[in-house]
Amino acid sequence: MANGLGRLAVKRLSESERFRNGSVDLGIDIISFWRWSASDLVSNATRGVLAEYIVAMALGIDVNGVRDEWAAYDLCTDSGIKIEVKSAGYLQSWNQSALSKVTFSVRKTRAWNADTNALEKKARRQADVYVFALLSHKDKATVNPMDLSQWEFFVLPTSALNALKPSKHSIAESFLRKNCGRPLTYAELKAEVEKAGRERDAE
Repeated sequence: MANGLGRLAVKRLSESERFRNGSVDLGIDIISFWRWSASDLVSNATRGVLAEYIVAMALGIDVNGVRDEWAAYDLCTDSGIKIEVKSAGYLQSWNQSALSKVTFSVRKTRAWNADTNALEKKARRQADVYVFALLSHKDKATVNPMDLSQWEFFVLPTSALNALKPSKHSIAESFLRKNCGRPLTYAELKAEVEKAGRERDAE
């Protein structure tokens, strides 16, 4: 753009970038910030981003770039399957009187274009396939979101959500267990997403 205010080209950081005060090196690296801001992997916000990363790894999606926080959907496979990742967990970082009830948002959205700073006029579900990632571990003493055996995954093609009458803004864990069958493991996730993608192509 002529005014220099076009979309920012975000570069992937390494581990060596350091905080400065003008020309003065403060002796603090970017890793310190990441440790401070993202070490609580159970927190709702950080767990959601982690779930996207886990699904990307399971599907063999290149994670060497930079996550686009405002993209219309979360991930895209090499074959072009657009994926929305939703996460939930029974455990929270705060004190709980009971395990959390699990629900996932499936609300339609108006996609935002970062190049034009404009929203689509009509709300819709932007992805082809939804992956619901549940951190299903129930013991706070041993919970470890980096242990993928503590996660369960459910996959639905977007067409299945669009067919629900009346339209739903959210779905419960019970709905997924009824309509998806047994939960998937990390190792099983790729094949199921590809299967859902083929169902999309057959429509």
